[in-house]
Amino acid sequence: MTTLEVTKLGISFGGLRAVDELSMKIEKGSLVGLIGPNGAGKTTVFNMLTGVYRPTDGGIRLEGENLIGKKPFEINHMGVARTFQNIRLFPKQSVLDNVMVGFNNQITYSLAESILHVGSYRKKEREMRERSLEILRVFHLEDSAQTLSSNLPYGKQRKLEIARALATNPKLLLLDEPAAGMNPNETGELMDTIRLVRKKYNVTILLIEHDMKLVQGICEYLYVLNFGRLLAEGAPEKVLNDPAVVKAYLGD
Repeated sequence: MTTLEVTKLGISFGGLRAVDELSMKIEKGSLVGLIGPNGAGKTTVFNMLTGVYRPTDGGIRLEGENLIGKKPFEINHMGVARTFQNIRLFPKQSVLDNVMVGFNNQITYSLAESILHVGSYRKKEREMRERSLEILRVFHLEDSAQTLSSNLPYGKQRKLEIARALATNPKLLLLDEPAAGMNPNETGELMDTIRLVRKKYNVTILLIEHDMKLVQGICEYLYVLNFGRLLAEGAPEKVLNDPAVVKAYLGD
């Protein structure tokens, strides 16, 4: 079953063609990398997949459903979650509260219940708390549940952002440079965590990453962008040894 199908996707900003005729097909449960040199258009692709940018042309379908024209919160409700190149947590909220926020697209109660804390409010809040703690345990963050997210070490902040995205119950998880700024030990832990997340939550993962050790270690298939166009695709060993890909990264 195909989770994500992108067909001849393109976007222009004035006279600049940022992404041009990009096609990708990502099967359910797979772990795929979107790589390329700086400025290749990778984050722009993520912004189109999540409704931040509306494509100039082309198509995006999630399990056959059209995403073009949907607002970001609607796309999230349909099953797409993401992290960001620059960490975007709620710094003055606890680690636990950051994850609980992710459940707001699944658990609802009336305005009166939320104001008066009556009816199903307490039950649903307790349910969100328990499910959030379960996710934090996956990331070994349960002991930091009451810590302000801004006080976490950098590597744990990265993990918390992934944990919050998972709380939205995604079909497709988009990770934008999850290993950025991490040391080798943190990157190794992150690789193990991403493998575990894919298996435990049965989620399809598409990630942008510059750390080729991570890319080779966990990705099953790669798409390479260069100047907004698809340069190569295939198994990591094949793609990363492609002379055109090497040239794009290293120059002449």
